[in-house]
This record gives sequence, C-alpha cells and structure tokens, in this order.
Amino acid sequence: MQTHKMKQDNIIVIEQDNSIFKRPVWVAAFALTAAVVWGLAYPLIKLGFSEFHITPSMTGSKMLFAGLRFFFCGVIILSVAKATHRKFAVEKSSDWLFVLLFSLLNTTFHYAFFYFGLSHSEGARAAILNSMSVFTVVILACIFFKSDRMTSRKFFGVVIGIAGILALNLGGKDSGHFTWLGDGMIILNALCSAVASLMTRSLCCRVDVFVGTGYSPGLGGALLVVPGLLMGGMLPVVTLYGIFILLMLIAISIIGFTLYNRLLLSNPIGKIAIYNSLIPVVGAVTSCLFLGETFYSKYIVAATLATVGIYIINSQKK
Repeated sequence: MQTHKMKQDNIIVIEQDNSIFKRPVWVAAFALTAAVVWGLAYPLIKLGFSEFHITPSMTGSKMLFAGLRFFFCGVIILSVAKATHRKFAVEKSSDWLFVLLFSLLNTTFHYAFFYFGLSHSEGARAAILNSMSVFTVVILACIFFKSDRMTSRKFFGVVIGIAGILALNLGGKDSGHFTWLGDGMIILNALCSAVASLMTRSLCCRVDVFVGTGYSPGLGGALLVVPGLLMGGMLPVVTLYGIFILLMLIAISIIGFTLYNRLLLSNPIGKIAIYNSLIPVVGAVTSCLFLGETFYSKYIVAATLATVGIYIINSQKK
C-alpha cells in the first residue's frame, strides 16, 4: 500500500508542475551545477580539517565541524524562506516524524559517515566510491515510482556503473585498498543519500519544498553539533582562511540542497540522480590538483565506467 501511495504522489506532483524546473535545458543546468558544487566539497572538507587542525582521531571535532556547516546552512535557508513568506506549517504530527527521519538520513547519518570515511580515505577514491548512490537511487526509484521504470538499457547502464565501483578496489596495496573506516563509511553515506533522495518528493507533499530543504540540514546539523560537543569536539585552531573554507562549504550546501530537492520534486528521480555521476569526477580531479593526492590509473577506469553507465541511462529513448 505504501509503495502504491508513493507512486500516486509521484505522478500527481510531476503532472501539476509546469515550472522552469521541468524544462530540459534548465534541468540539465541546475543538476550540473548541484553536482559540480558537491564535487568541490571533497577537497574543501580536507582543507578545512587541516586548517582547523582536526586530525582523523578527533571524532567529536569532525562531528562539530560537519554540524556547524549544515546547521548554519539550514538557518540561512529558513531565514530566506521566512523573508519570502513561505508556508512553514506542518499539519500532522506524523509529518514531523517524517521530517525528523529525513533529516537524520539526509544530513546526520549521511554526513557523519561521509566525514568519518573521508578522513580515512583518499579524496579521489572516496569521490568515485560515493557515486554508487547514483545507481542505488536509479534501481530503488524503479521500484517505488511509476515515473521511473526499469528498462533493459537502464539495467545495462546500472551494471556498467557498478563495474566502475568494483574497478576502484582492484590493484595492490600501493594503489589503495578497501578499509571499513574509510571506504565502508563512504558506502554507508551513499546508501543514506539514496534513501533520502527517494523520500524527498514525499517530504515536499508534507511541507513547502524550500522550508523542508531548510529543516533537513538545520535539524540534522544540530543533531551533529550536540553529540560532537558532548564528545569533547572543538576547533583547535581558528583562522580567517578556515572560516572562509567553512563559509564555502555552507554555500555549497545551500546551492546543492536547494537545486537538487526542487529538481526531484518536478522530475523522475532517476533522471536527476544520474547527474550526480559528475560528483566523483569533480571530486577526484580537484582532490588531486589541490591536495596533491596521487591519481591512480584505476581511478580513470572507475570514473570512465561510471560515466558510461550514466550516459547509457540518460540517453535512453522515452
């Protein structure tokens, strides 16, 4: 029954929406923008850790850093929503529970896993591995939404994309190898992201899309800050450059969340999610350029396979 209800809500929302967010050129432009800014987050997070002197073992400090980023992102989005007279009302108590669950998956758990994993993994490697969320969303969307149906072409694209993820773990220890604290956490982050993407349109049926977009990082960020402080988290060294990096990450979150959630409201989920294949490409290139990380040849193989898979899915005929 729940699956049927999700499919009905999906069709109704898409059919009633004739905004700019459904026009192909703008959909591509907005989706690409969201993917690119999110890709830039990989090197910025590592630069932030370095500038604030947050080491891999400082779990509380990493949670505090992430929580501050998303809490202020949510506050800014909700402030703009208030200034533009958006509707804040949430009618049912069950809807608040849904908002809380969405916030936990989309922000708290998602980024807790992400920050932990990135601290124990190469930025380029983590960026490519995280792309598995794209294919997870495509598969799950076919199950829960009528606007996303599985075809042989889409299935082939998913297989090729997954092959890219597997290629990332080929090679000896000198070219990087799987670790639970690094790669394992990035995979859990990707799964949280995939489930949250499926929940986005249902969220927007319960609360205004812009307000809901603000609630998620606001609540989720606060739920990262509190345990971070309780665990003794702190920012050992605060510099103007460090603050600038944090502000950049807040801006990335505002742009990425706002565009992505609005696009998911107006289009088939699989169609938008597949643009996120650019995130590992941007993340890998910028991590190697700005952080001096080694670019292993298998990154090229993995990124190429993932990109081919995305192209196959995106180019299928309607």
